[in-house]
Amino acid sequence: MKRIALLPEGSVSHEAVVQLLGDEPVELVYHKLISDVFLSTVHGKTDYSVIPIENTIEGSVSLHMDWLVNEVDIPMQIEWVYPSIQHLIGDREEFIAESGGVDFTRIQKILSHPVAMAQCQQFIRKYAPEAELVNAGSTTEAVGIVKNSPGEGLAAIGTTLGAATHKLDVLAERVTDHDNNYTRFILIGKEALSKVPKPVKQMKTSILVTLPEDFAGALHQVLSAFAWRRLNLSRIESRPTKKKLGSYYFYIDVLESAESVLLTAAIEEIEALGCQVRILGSYPSYTYQELISEVL
Repeated sequence: MKRIALLPEGSVSHEAVVQLLGDEPVELVYHKLISDVFLSTVHGKTDYSVIPIENTIEGSVSLHMDWLVNEVDIPMQIEWVYPSIQHLIGDREEFIAESGGVDFTRIQKILSHPVAMAQCQQFIRKYAPEAELVNAGSTTEAVGIVKNSPGEGLAAIGTTLGAATHKLDVLAERVTDHDNNYTRFILIGKEALSKVPKPVKQMKTSILVTLPEDFAGALHQVLSAFAWRRLNLSRIESRPTKKKLGSYYFYIDVLESAESVLLTAAIEEIEALGCQVRILGSYPSYTYQELISEVL
């Protein structure tokens, strides 16, 4: 049975991997910190790790991207999208109003992962503007702190699975600022999955390109190598190399398999320009609608 490392039970990562794998027999290994999720697979304690890398509202999760590029060398094996539906969670009895509803002004502190917190600012400003906002390592950790701190006026932003795990109440449903709030997850591991959850409609290849120094127009030429071959790029992002100020690499997602003749030729052309190219993975990519559909 394959072992998969992920953030704590009840987190969005937990919900997402259940959606991806369905009834597939796997052992889920929970970790408090994303660094431990990465290192679990690096050290061979698990076969795969579940990593959230991008969100509709907040964009790239920079810490996780930096780990993928600078700290580990484990290929991406699959990508999928899952809705990040957050709720306000706590003990309803602490915040009950005379009318029988929830009095949000009684909340002293709201805890959550920084990314989840940022997704719910409109609700917080409207209903609990005086509450202190406290960051936690994950949404599930935040819910756990609330569970272990009765009577202190604490609430958490998290998932229904997190609320059920800690036997707390959903004080307010769907508190995210936008309904189209989705998170992109990747599964990293040293071996490809023996079985994919659905027929593959879209392959994607992620590459890292480091430009040569003092080469005017290098990025334009890199992009031209894709453009004239009509290779579609779904994402391009610059990140510091951490070697010196002003030095960047470019993270590029190409909607093509690494085995494609066109992509292989494009990479060869980019390398001929003096650029360094590293393939981070070539993998099936699924939308949420594809995963939940019975027939593709």
